[in-house]
Amino acid sequence: MSIPFIHDHIWASPLWLWALALLPVLAWWRGRIGRAPAVVFPTAFLLREMGFKAKARHGGLTFGLVLLSLASAIIALARPQKVISHDEEKSEGIAICLTVDVSLSMLIEDFYIDGRPVNRLIAAKRVMRDFIRGRTSDRVGIVAFAGAPYYPCPMTLDREWLEANLERVQTGIMEDGTAIGSGIAAAARRLDRENNPSKVIILLTDGANNSGKLSPQDAAKLSATLGQKIYTIAIGTPGVHMIPLPNGRVITSGRQEFDEGTLMEVARIGSGQFYMAQDLNALQDIFSTIDQLEKTEIKKRSIIETQERFFYPLLAAAALLALALLLRLTLLNAAPVAVAT
Repeated sequence: MSIPFIHDHIWASPLWLWALALLPVLAWWRGRIGRAPAVVFPTAFLLREMGFKAKARHGGLTFGLVLLSLASAIIALARPQKVISHDEEKSEGIAICLTVDVSLSMLIEDFYIDGRPVNRLIAAKRVMRDFIRGRTSDRVGIVAFAGAPYYPCPMTLDREWLEANLERVQTGIMEDGTAIGSGIAAAARRLDRENNPSKVIILLTDGANNSGKLSPQDAAKLSATLGQKIYTIAIGTPGVHMIPLPNGRVITSGRQEFDEGTLMEVARIGSGQFYMAQDLNALQDIFSTIDQLEKTEIKKRSIIETQERFFYPLLAAAALLALALLLRLTLLNAAPVAVAT
């Protein structure tokens, strides 16, 4: 049985502490034992200059040291221990692949951050960055696609590295177009390599599928057979928009059309949900909703470890006993006192 005594310390064998009650009894008994040793001799004056002077009156000091040594030894036998307690978390993490459209239409500036117009891709990366920061126990990766997919960020637990590599998600890397089916298939292949019990694809696009050899529905069926869930998000506002290109040119997007039916079907096949985001707040709310829906299961348990501390009082006991013996044999050495009769 262990008993706590101060903060994070306990006694492993506290019954030994009852022995401390015997020390005052020993001190009392020692105090009532006769006078200092003496030799009765009729001509004591002849011995007055012989040997050492009597020092029996200092015996109380050495006996006190012996009592302190005994007290330390008893404390050592009671085994003081330091308690080290910590919580261990075991998480069943989720593997999440953010699948992002990077076609030229993602450069349309119909979103606003702090009152300043920004393009759809900047708004998407802003919200994805916040989402990534909240998924501390999950492996997250990014697949980008235009006319074909590419992999700017492999699956990782390294949040800082992932955030830094968000800048690799940009337009102009692949030929233009919107190959939604190819993007889903690329994400499904990437997730299939993971051992996580739950796997999720979050698809974000501002257009309809017009490239690639695989339809979004067939890609979603492939993903579903691998046990993956798909959330789809249509981003942007309808209508005709101007697209400012990186080289300074401005082109017309044509009329913006969203294939909501296809995205709904993909989400249904993937046992997920479809969302529409026409402004930054809506996009933030969507990612917040998905964040709540896809929670990582975390199991906690408390682990208590102890560290022995008995060696400190044991060392003190040995040191005090050695000091008592040293004093007894040197400075406080006692000789019999000559008593004249």
